[in-house]
Amino acid sequence: MLRQVSRSSIPVIKRITNKSTLATLSSVKVLSCTSQSRYLSTASKTTASVANVAATASNVTGAARNYSTRSTVVQLLNNIGSKREVEQYLKYFTSVSQQQFAVIKVGGAIITQQLPELASCLAFLYHVGLYPIVLHGTGPQINELLENEGVEPEYIDGIRITNPKTMEVVRKCFLEQNLRLVTALEKMGVHARPITAGVFGAEYLDQDKYQLVGRINSVNKSPIEAAIESGYLPILTSLAETPSGQLLNVNADVAAGELARVFEPLKIVYLNEKGGIINGNTGEKVSSINLDEEYEDLLKESWVKYGTKLKIKEIHDLLQHLPRSSSVAIIDVNDLQKELFTDSGAGTLIRRGYKLINRNSLEEFGNPDLLRSALLRDPEIKSGKLSVASYLKLLESVKFKSYGDEPLEVLAIVLEEDGKVPKLDKFLSSKTGWLNNVTDNIFNALKKDYQSLCWVVNENDSNLGWYFSKSDGSFAKNGEIIFWYGLKTDEVSQLIKTFDSGSVGSSLSSSSESGVFSSSTQKRGFHSSTVRFSNPNPPLIKGTNTKKAKVALIGARGYTGQNLISLIDKHPYLEISHVSSRELKGQKLQGYNKDNIVYSNLQVEDIIKLEENGDVDVWVMALPNGVCKPFVNAIESVSNSNSKIIDLSADYRFDTTGEWIYGLPELNDRATIAQAKKISNPGCYATAAQVAISPLKDYIVGTPSVFGVSGYSGAGTKPSPKNDIKFLSNNLVPYSLTDHVHEREISSQLGLDVAFMPHVAQWFQGISHTISIPIKQGSLTSREIRNIYQDRYQGEKLITVSGEAPVVKDISGKHGIVVGAFAVNSKENRVVIVATIDNLLKGAATQCLQNINLSLGYGEYEGIPIEVVIRG
Repeated sequence: MLRQVSRSSIPVIKRITNKSTLATLSSVKVLSCTSQSRYLSTASKTTASVANVAATASNVTGAARNYSTRSTVVQLLNNIGSKREVEQYLKYFTSVSQQQFAVIKVGGAIITQQLPELASCLAFLYHVGLYPIVLHGTGPQINELLENEGVEPEYIDGIRITNPKTMEVVRKCFLEQNLRLVTALEKMGVHARPITAGVFGAEYLDQDKYQLVGRINSVNKSPIEAAIESGYLPILTSLAETPSGQLLNVNADVAAGELARVFEPLKIVYLNEKGGIINGNTGEKVSSINLDEEYEDLLKESWVKYGTKLKIKEIHDLLQHLPRSSSVAIIDVNDLQKELFTDSGAGTLIRRGYKLINRNSLEEFGNPDLLRSALLRDPEIKSGKLSVASYLKLLESVKFKSYGDEPLEVLAIVLEEDGKVPKLDKFLSSKTGWLNNVTDNIFNALKKDYQSLCWVVNENDSNLGWYFSKSDGSFAKNGEIIFWYGLKTDEVSQLIKTFDSGSVGSSLSSSSESGVFSSSTQKRGFHSSTVRFSNPNPPLIKGTNTKKAKVALIGARGYTGQNLISLIDKHPYLEISHVSSRELKGQKLQGYNKDNIVYSNLQVEDIIKLEENGDVDVWVMALPNGVCKPFVNAIESVSNSNSKIIDLSADYRFDTTGEWIYGLPELNDRATIAQAKKISNPGCYATAAQVAISPLKDYIVGTPSVFGVSGYSGAGTKPSPKNDIKFLSNNLVPYSLTDHVHEREISSQLGLDVAFMPHVAQWFQGISHTISIPIKQGSLTSREIRNIYQDRYQGEKLITVSGEAPVVKDISGKHGIVVGAFAVNSKENRVVIVATIDNLLKGAATQCLQNINLSLGYGEYEGIPIEVVIRG
């Protein structure tokens, strides 16, 4: 897989179909890919000619086809974002024979858990004339069947021992899963051909040790080529055969690598349920692996074992036989389009790369022309304000250390001066360096060598969000921002004082041409980790808008919907225009007195029509998780769409495209929320936990543990033991004690691992969190912690900071959060904080109304009763 492509080396072979690049799109039959809704945006983002392509392509017979065609093509074109990239990728993919487009390896868990998304994405590719070679595994299904039959799976070095009984299960699983995927594709109008044998020839890997496990020694391309030439997607299993016909089990990653060696595709993609390789120590996704630099040390890591080790070894061996610019992407199925059709890609990128080199003098660079070329990326030098020669002269007179890869795609220079914080003076990267994550490798090397560091960046730098992510704190003045990490409180104060006086020096240059990290979501508010300031994100209390706005609720029958209806009924400017519920269709909307509203059951076509007519200002999706994508797709398919969308489910809380903004006003930038078109409303548990943990982020040294207890309204209206009053009586019910969706949400938003253990109690509404937070020993007293919280939430009308531990009965029916207790243990290395929130109000409906108010320009608290629950 080539993330930034060196395309001149790809042979041009005439395609069998889809010969032209752009014009053909207007007549190609396509299906909408619902799993890619997070990449949707309005057609205005692309150039006029690209928009015309999308408009032409939408003129397919039938209204429904109109919608699906337009939705799909706009998805692709707007996801790419520019005419240049559209033409580049379509030309790129149509420049080679169809079997050379891509090899996509699908993990077995994907077929079990994300089959509709996988089928949608493959259908998208098929219907624009692209034919990936798809090979799938079936590991989880095999384990489940073996467990059901009382057979314990055995592994040696990550390889499954396959005896005849296991092989019987393996073959059955492969055939069943292959048929499931083929059937799902056929239902979407895709011609798919199951190829379960006849491709991989093999010999025994070690018959005595592994039994029926094979080592691939040949690949028969004919069945694959015949399928593609006939217009079918080839769907392969990783079963291999000996010359005598004995079936052998082969690891699917290994089989995918062998396919890649034979076909040399433009793209090599591994799909897994984790969306990449996860660091077993930190729980974080590894964004990139530079094999030349990291391979040997990586294999020594305790968490690199079994399938992970085998995968990394196989990819390493594969890339040794491909051009150095080649790479492999391991991604989530929802990121498949992003990986294939954008420069930035997704998941974990593995490439050979180059080793990083440190140089402490100009003589060590060896090639002066290479150094000059890297320095010419500096905007100051390009503009003539600074010459290369004068900067080189400076380096001769100071102590410095430089970091770079062999070809100097990235060059970092740190200036060292006795008694001062080391300063990152230059950080120069080519676009290739950004896209291939060399920048991350360089910065990781910096952090290993420097316990503390500062750097200055122009506030218009296109990679500003990246710098925020690398820092502990920042301070802005006169269009420049100083960042730092690893500093103590007094050091930060001195650094800011020096910067304020203009003595730190000019801002470093990161080559603003790349624009890789220029999305609006990454332009975060300025922050400081160790200096106490007033609330950096004060409430936008007064709004300027007084015009009426219409709200449509999709799925409004639940408790949250009912509470939101009640709030809108008392809002001075909001009016409900539509409520949609399949179960309540035809019934009168209760609890709303401004108008006589009747429930309807809005379909996709109805939503498109309402959006085209401008009948709705705000759409509120009050639907279960995983349901709202078609409705969002429909709204976004309208080219002149001006409405706002608030999603109350978890569907878009993990969005990484920048199109969805996480709507927690007390912690996220309110100005960004106010400008957003699509807002993901946070979860109830997650809101209270983040508010309770966030102010201490820079003092945390381990994993905070959240013991959460909710009233049974949090379990919804659908009958279950968690909302059964008799079952809950005199009872406390734990559930989803690991990997709960709110655990993921809290961790991802705070940027640290948080353990969350939810429970349901016998009261109706209200949540209580008891949170144990490990902190740096002796760093804070209880009073200091309370002061930090009071400063951080100064002016926040919906957050109360209390010296006492709040109780849930005081928050029920109220619209805010109470945070208190701040109990520090005798060792002074742990603090316990208690937070309470009403799960239906600030945990859902009230917060939704805050987001609506901000997005429409009303006062943030318009229509929200402000009540102080407990005075601090």
